[in-house]
Amino acid sequence: MNVNLDLVKKYNVPGPRYTSYPPATKFTDAVGVEEIRASIRRNNETPRDLSLYFHLPFCETLCWFCGCTTVITADYSKSATYVEYLGREMALLKPLLNPQRRAVQLHFGGGSPTFCQPDHLRRLGELIRGNFTFAPDIEAGVEVDPRRLTRDHLVALREVGFNRASMGVQDNNPEVQKAVHRIQPIEVTRQAVEWVRETGFASLNIDLIYGLPHQTPASFERTLDEILALNPDRFAVFSYAHVPWMKPAQKIVEARVLPTPEVKFQLLKLTIEKLGDAGYVYIGMDHFARPTDELAVAQRAGTLQRNFQGYSTRGGADIYAFGMSSISQTPDTYWQNLKDLPAYYAKVDAGELPYARGYALNDDDRLRREVIMQIMCNLGVDFEAMSARLGVNFRKYFARELASLDDLEADGLIERTDAKLVVTDLGRLLVRIIAMRFDAYLPRPTERRHAMTI
Repeated sequence: MNVNLDLVKKYNVPGPRYTSYPPATKFTDAVGVEEIRASIRRNNETPRDLSLYFHLPFCETLCWFCGCTTVITADYSKSATYVEYLGREMALLKPLLNPQRRAVQLHFGGGSPTFCQPDHLRRLGELIRGNFTFAPDIEAGVEVDPRRLTRDHLVALREVGFNRASMGVQDNNPEVQKAVHRIQPIEVTRQAVEWVRETGFASLNIDLIYGLPHQTPASFERTLDEILALNPDRFAVFSYAHVPWMKPAQKIVEARVLPTPEVKFQLLKLTIEKLGDAGYVYIGMDHFARPTDELAVAQRAGTLQRNFQGYSTRGGADIYAFGMSSISQTPDTYWQNLKDLPAYYAKVDAGELPYARGYALNDDDRLRREVIMQIMCNLGVDFEAMSARLGVNFRKYFARELASLDDLEADGLIERTDAKLVVTDLGRLLVRIIAMRFDAYLPRPTERRHAMTI
């Protein structure tokens, strides 16, 4: 694929990643606990399946690229205390939920979930099972940090019921690792992969990041080769989001050694070509999977979904999230827990759900969310099918947005007929730009809310 670098410059603008619509930047404290309780009660009327997320925020050291909500500490006893508070939070929510609802998905994220000691993980699993019913085919995924991982961690996670592991690597180049304060020799990663396989996890994903300091196409290709040799089932290859005005630790990262947008685009192109040659299917905008993987199957079937946990095949489930900063999602409401750990503890101690802010979707939001998620997940929109799905005349309702796509078509990012819009191979690299044309909430150019799209 040949890429006109003038297009890279033209379309390198701030934009959301669309793990939700509207994005979390629109959340407000005007949405209170009573409104959220009402949303949960409405949500119970049709007992949809549950996707459970637990945010485990602790890390021993801070990776300077990190955009997550973390607590940096070397005191492992903190995780034992935190696990008990998660249990108390679940107990506060449980009376609000229809007991017929089953958990079809479970995810531990962070932070570093494997900061928790194995017995702390077992205790958390015991608390979760005491409050929720697991579906027999539950998809249970956990993020693991190879640098602090032991085989005992993985044994404990398997006992809890986890069957998928996602391993952070980011880059194997020592110069890059030093620049982002995350030293992880390839030998450490290899050992972790071996343990994941030995302990019986059904699937292994490896996370990489492109756009980090000192990365070049040659150096990143070496990382790709080394990780391909480990034969993971999936890759997630994320674009580094440099937002130092939101994440102060990123101010330590020297902007002068970050790849230019043009080089960053080359890194993405290299990744797509190399993983494609190795037999992986490109999923959405940043995932890769074997052709038989359920993500690849869902993409072919047009049923792929996207949410705060990334791409998913369990789109019919509502997300109920626990722990500081975690975000829950029902069809008509988003809400987020308090981001400050002492404030989170104080709220639970008071016997109150630890919600901080949220967003209640209106009818227009729900329509636009469907269109944006179709673009982000299934790389196109069938106008008649979308009209039937949304209950509106798609062409009329989105006439202004459709008229705004002429430049994207001229630049080769999309193809259009009277019946549909299709994202091209080039457009896929800039899919956020296409989705943004249907976004009613984009900030003014002077507002800095989002990372650049490239």
